[in-house]
This record gives sequence, C-alpha cells and structure tokens, in this order.
Amino acid sequence: MDIQNTIQTLREELNLHNYNYYVLDHPVISDYEFDIKLKQLQDLESKYPEYFDSNSPTQRVGGTITKNFKTIPHEYRMYSLDNSYSKEDLVEWEKRIQKVLGEVPLEYTCELKYDGASISITYENGKLVRAITRGDGFQGDDVTTNIKTIRSIPLQLKGSFPDKFDARGEIILPFAGFEKMNQELIEIGETPYSNPRNTASGSLKLQDSAEVAKRPLDCLLYFLIGNKLPFTSQFEGLEVARKWGFKVPIEAKLAHNLQEVFEFIDYWDVHRHELPYETDGVVVKVNRLQYQDELGYTAKSPRWAMAYKFKSEQVSTRLNSISYQVGRTGAITPVANLEAVQLAGTIVKRASLHNADQIEKLDIRVGDTVFVEKGGEIIPKIIAVDLTKRPEDSEPTKYITHCPECHTLLVRNEGEANHYCPNFYGCPPQIIGRIQHFISRKAMDIEGLGGETVALLYNNHLVQNYADLYDLTVDQIRPLERMAQKSAENLVKGVENSKKIPFERVLYALGIRYVGETVAKKLAKHYKNIDALSQATLMDLVLVDEIGERIAQSVIEFFENQENRNIIDRLKAYGVQFEIVEKINPNATDRLAGKVFVVSGVFEKFSRDDLKKAIEDNGGKIGSSISAKTDYVVAGDNMGPAKLEKASKLNIPIISEIEFMKLLE
Repeated sequence: MDIQNTIQTLREELNLHNYNYYVLDHPVISDYEFDIKLKQLQDLESKYPEYFDSNSPTQRVGGTITKNFKTIPHEYRMYSLDNSYSKEDLVEWEKRIQKVLGEVPLEYTCELKYDGASISITYENGKLVRAITRGDGFQGDDVTTNIKTIRSIPLQLKGSFPDKFDARGEIILPFAGFEKMNQELIEIGETPYSNPRNTASGSLKLQDSAEVAKRPLDCLLYFLIGNKLPFTSQFEGLEVARKWGFKVPIEAKLAHNLQEVFEFIDYWDVHRHELPYETDGVVVKVNRLQYQDELGYTAKSPRWAMAYKFKSEQVSTRLNSISYQVGRTGAITPVANLEAVQLAGTIVKRASLHNADQIEKLDIRVGDTVFVEKGGEIIPKIIAVDLTKRPEDSEPTKYITHCPECHTLLVRNEGEANHYCPNFYGCPPQIIGRIQHFISRKAMDIEGLGGETVALLYNNHLVQNYADLYDLTVDQIRPLERMAQKSAENLVKGVENSKKIPFERVLYALGIRYVGETVAKKLAKHYKNIDALSQATLMDLVLVDEIGERIAQSVIEFFENQENRNIIDRLKAYGVQFEIVEKINPNATDRLAGKVFVVSGVFEKFSRDDLKKAIEDNGGKIGSSISAKTDYVVAGDNMGPAKLEKASKLNIPIISEIEFMKLLE
C-alpha cells in the first residue's frame, strides 16, 4: 500500500465531505462514516509523522494552546465602512461617485452586513497559511490555529486559483448555536453570553483551540483581495470564491441601479429576522473593480462602498436604580431598573447590565436617561446614555464591593468579567438556587415542589441543603403558607420517588460548577459510581472524552469539600442512586449505527420515550431538531407543520412507526 497516496486521498475525501456539509449544507455520507474515515486518517498520520500536514482535516479538532497571539501587519489594509442611515445618504453617495467617474452606468453588489468579527485569511498555492484579526486595520492578531477549527473555512481550495491572495470574511455565531451555548451555561449556573457577535469575536482569542472547535462558529466570505485576481467585478468575485470552496451567502444580489438597491434594502429590512444569524444592515459596493480602483479610499474607508444600517427599535427611558442579583454559583449580575417603556411589542422594566466593565464603559448612572434596544431582538440592553439630560448632581456608579444578600466581600478572578460571592454555603440565594437546580425537571424532577416552595422551605428553616428535602414530613410542611394536606403529601411523595432517578441525572443535580447535563452523562458513564468519581485525579478526569481542565478542577474542588461529602453520604443513606444500573437489552443491535433520528408526533405502538430507546438500543442517535445531519424523521399523528416543511425542504425521509419497525427487521 502506498501510504502517502492513501493519506492524501483520505485528506481530499474528508475535505470534500466537510465542504458538502458545512458550505453546501448537503452531506453525502453519514456522520458515522465521516468519523470512521477521520479516525483512519488520524491513525495513519500518527503512525507516519513524516507525512504531517498542518492543513490536514485532522487539525480541525484543535488542541494547540496559544498563550500570546502574535501581532502581524496586514499586507492589504482592512478599512472600516462609512455608514448611512437613510436612502438619501445613498443618493448623495452616488452623486459623489459620479463626480469622480463621470456619468457612467453603475451597477452595485448588495450584500447583507453580517454582525460578527472580521478576519483576513491568506492563501498560498491554494493552502491556508495565516489568519489575522482586523485589529486596527493596519495590523492584527495571528489566530490561524483557532480559525482552522471553523469547518466552513477551506484549508485547501478547489480548482485553479492565484498563487497568493487574501480572503476577507466575517466570523459569526448562528442563533441556534448561540442559544445552545447559553442553555448549557444556564444549566451549570453560569451567566449566559450577552450576544452572538461578542461571543464570536471572543472565541477567536481563546487560548485553547480545542475550545474554539467546540463552538459552532461559521465564516461568511465577502471579499477577495490580491494581485491579478481572475475576475473583474465584486459579484463575479463572490461567484469565483464559491467555486474555490468558500461559504458565500446566496443572498448577495447584483443591482443595476439605486432603485434595485432600495428594493434589496426594503426586502431584507423585513425578512432579516428569518435569517439564522445576526445582520444589522446592507453593504452596497460599486460592482466593477476598475471603478473601485479609480475611486480609492479616504483615510478610513473605501469610497466605493457604503453600509446602510437598519434601524434597531430603540427607546429612551429613565434608569431608576441598579440592583444586583446573586446566582446559584455566586455570580453577581447587575440589573437596570427602568421607568416602564414599550419596546418591540413588550413592556420593558428591566435590562441586564452584564458586569462592572459594561457599566464603566458606558458610564451608566442612576437618574440617567438611557437608550434601550433589544439585543438580538430578545434581551433588552442599554446601548447608550443621553448625556444632554444627565442631572447636574449625577455621580459615577460605584460597583458593589459586598454581596447584597450576605454582605461577604466579593471576589473577581483574573480574566473573568463577573464578580462572585465566595460564601458558597452561607449565602441564601446560592443555597436556594442550588436546591432549585436539584429539584428541576432535568435533574431530580421532584413533583409537587417548585422554586417558590423551595424558598418557602428555606425561609422557614426546614431545609439548608438538598439532602434536607429527604427529612421533610407532611406535618412540617402543612402549616406553611399556601400548603394543604394534599399538597404536603404530594411533595413528600415526590421526594420519595426521586430516589429512582438514575445516577447521571443525580450527578447533574448536585450542581457541580461546569457540569451540565452532557458532562454529567459522560462522567457517570465513565466512572459508573460516585465513589470512583470522587477519587479521580486531575489527570484521570482530563483523559475522559470532552472533559477539560476547567471541568476537572471544578469536580475535584467539589469533592475536596467536607460539607459536600457529608451531603452525599446522607443522600446515599436515603437511597438516592449513586451508581449506574447497567441494563442489558438482549435484542440490542447496531443496525441503526451512525443514523440520526428526529421523533415527532403521537404514536400508537410506542410511547415517544420507548421509540427513542429503541433507536438508541439499536445504535442510532436522537436529534433534537431537524437539520442536514438528520437521516430519518419518525412521524406520528399531529406532527408539527414546521418540522414537516423543513424535512421536505431538506429531502429527509419521513417514516411511520411501522416503517421504523421494518428498519429493525
């Protein structure tokens, strides 16, 4: 066997499958088959290191640590765009262009303005050699290792191409990925990210490229720059880039006059909310490169391009006060209490201020008139202060130094944005928050016990930690406000039934920092019981699949605490499950290995849970939503029309439960 040829063939094949999946959104092999080929390539590269290639598909998983990012000059300066906020601005812009070019017929390329982080990627002989952030436009940070983990960025181009050029694109974080990341943070008690743009930008400077690889970042190309490029217009350049393997949004349009530009703007001002990522305007570029060269640049911007910014719905209102919330991990979140105001169809009274840095950056003060808009159309945020209306006796905001609940001195760890209350076992909101997490649906799912009841039990000195729940009696609960005999009995019964909850959910319920649902499952599956996990070393934990040093350190710190160990001993004594019960299914097969199923609707022969279990018992995976990765949708009665439409659009087979059973025969 010719090893070098085998390795090269595998690389080319995997690059093509990456392109089909992440750029065309049209995979032709299953994830399972892709993983098998990737593992084969990894094994060969490990065995024959002399054939190492920094642009191999195996390098996309990351793992390189970068302590300091080198500053590199841009070969071609990265300019900013001039902004316009009205169609009149664009008319004036066209007049300025015609003054330079004369009365020539003008065409424009209209592209959506993506809200992310700009990147310049250098290719030599079709290979990615360097990626630099915008920086100050003249120089930026070398983030090549992190950029290589983004799968929509080609490492090796297709077809014929110049010896050297730079590709300019925007690194973005689609809404679905952003929401998933935030949900995982919420599950482990951390403060969610404020918006997709800042999260995408911050991801490029993470020191561990393996962490970047876990984030669902995307790159949308908008410009190619270099010598002797094989096209004569911006729009043609986008088409050429698409052929070379770049992800170029299909929304771009060639407009033959300003009226067509306005039509493009009007359309996307309405339909932008249907896009899977943030966009805040339209970029209009003179199409012919010859005219771009003639128009040139000002000190800051190209004269041949203009950004039309969509109007975000924003209102002004008074900031009445700033309060501070304490999360279950002790993280402090400042909250702006506003004079009630209508915004994007809802009444807004509060807005997150995120952290002390944000307050200082905007110089937000109580009594200020502030401008509020909905960040990402979801979370209200303060974007600026109207300094013309600031009271004369106004004083800068002094961020609190002590916990608002237990008055402990706050701490702020190096490199972290949030302040924390370190009084983990004595701060009421943290105690209540941990118990509320313990009883939540994805954790112990204790019926008859809600968040308000937990606070009631704590405030009446009946519980101080989640182990105390198992000592509660009906006679203790019944005298409490809003409690009756039946509700007290249901609560005690719910606590008793929680002893049947499996170990992986119990582990998640403990509320170990950074241990969300998925991590808890991995740890439970690997260690089998709480005793083995509690004795694991840092190195043992880091070697577990997808367990990084931060999670490992948090697990160790949790078990080093005597109070935590005492609580676990009590829970064991009450009969809570701290060991995986291995269930052997004699009918299990690998018939569905590598296949992803989405289950939707109501079924006759299976419950939804039984159907999902049958899929997993036979090697299949359950998808939470329909995507290009889905192999089958198992549909019952009353399947949602949106899922039906999406499955049809992606040409994903929709099968009945009878057809599913035939797959297993």
